[in-house]
Amino acid sequence: MNKTRVDRSLQVGILLLLGAFVYSIYAGIEQRVVAQGDQAPGFRITTDNGRTLTLPDFGGKLLVLNFWASWCPPCVEETPSLSRFASEYAARGVVVLAVSVDHNANTYRAFLDKYKPAFLTARDLSLHEQFGTFMYPETYVIDAKGKVVLKIAEGADWTDAKLTQAIDSLLL
Repeated sequence: MNKTRVDRSLQVGILLLLGAFVYSIYAGIEQRVVAQGDQAPGFRITTDNGRTLTLPDFGGKLLVLNFWASWCPPCVEETPSLSRFASEYAARGVVVLAVSVDHNANTYRAFLDKYKPAFLTARDLSLHEQFGTFMYPETYVIDAKGKVVLKIAEGADWTDAKLTQAIDSLLL
């Protein structure tokens, strides 16, 4: 067989394998990223107040599921407004659950002691993976049917009129 033909066949084979490899990585990541309009993955989590909750436990309420970390400046910045939002919207059927990905339990506790959030909190090192969340903060607003109706992939001012109007429109 001609050396040029072998080299060309080898190049094509390598490109095909590389393409398959890249596609399999993309497909694996794409399947795990939850987007607005998707059904939220089911989960079971124990909050800091000792309650074990699953997605159906929020039935009839709008769930604001926030992934955060104490070492994340935008997470720290949004905590006070998220607390105000949680307090103001609790009577309207909105529940805020903030899940920390902090590895260090002491750092996590120190954050809670300092900021005293007015919403449910939990520390879990794997739930964020089910949603495809690896940058923080990231928030999923989930309706009573378990559908992600809003996704915010950055820090937010939860008292901002645009954001509260968006939440208000979901409560109608």
